[in-house]
Amino acid sequence: MAAARLSQAFDYLAAADADLARALAAAGPPSARIRPRGFHGLARIIVAQQVSAAAAATMWSRVEATIAPFEPQAVAALSHEALRGCGLSRQKAAYVLALAADIHEGRIALDKIHRMPDAEAIAALMTLKGIGQWSAEIYLLFALRRPDVMPAGDLALQVAAQQLKGLRRRPDPARLMRVAEAWRPHRSAAALLLWHYYGHLKSRPPPAP
Repeated sequence: MAAARLSQAFDYLAAADADLARALAAAGPPSARIRPRGFHGLARIIVAQQVSAAAAATMWSRVEATIAPFEPQAVAALSHEALRGCGLSRQKAAYVLALAADIHEGRIALDKIHRMPDAEAIAALMTLKGIGQWSAEIYLLFALRRPDVMPAGDLALQVAAQQLKGLRRRPDPARLMRVAEAWRPHRSAAALLLWHYYGHLKSRPPPAP
């Protein structure tokens, strides 16, 4: 999402929701996050699943240093051991190899998926090995730069929403989606703000005893 569009989206959200306005005031506006589309972007999302951002960055730097060019044809020719040597789990290595082979051999047409509406694109991506709903939504948000995506299954988003809204319990995905209805058509910007606010909360010193 371009910086100007993102700024406009934050202005809209701050006017629509006083809690988001408070998050902007406390943490400041987040920067845009952009990921490449296509095989590179999807493979990076697979690598990042269920690990910390730091661990994902370390693994991905090893992948890029080891495999050049990082293209479906080159990756499909690798062994599991080559990817395992970059720190990937056995399952993640299998997912990346399967994705590379499917694209290289023409079983997946990502260009066609890129032209689909959000719900259809998410459903199509979820047919790929290793791509669940969270991964598909992250791809739409960061690689395809769709403006109205809310990955409600993301733990950090749930925690940030709980703290910001003063909820007794961390909202499950269904409840977070209900909360996010007020943020249409800028739920992608709202997600960026919630992630940013979550980082702000974690960086604050603990309260004095």
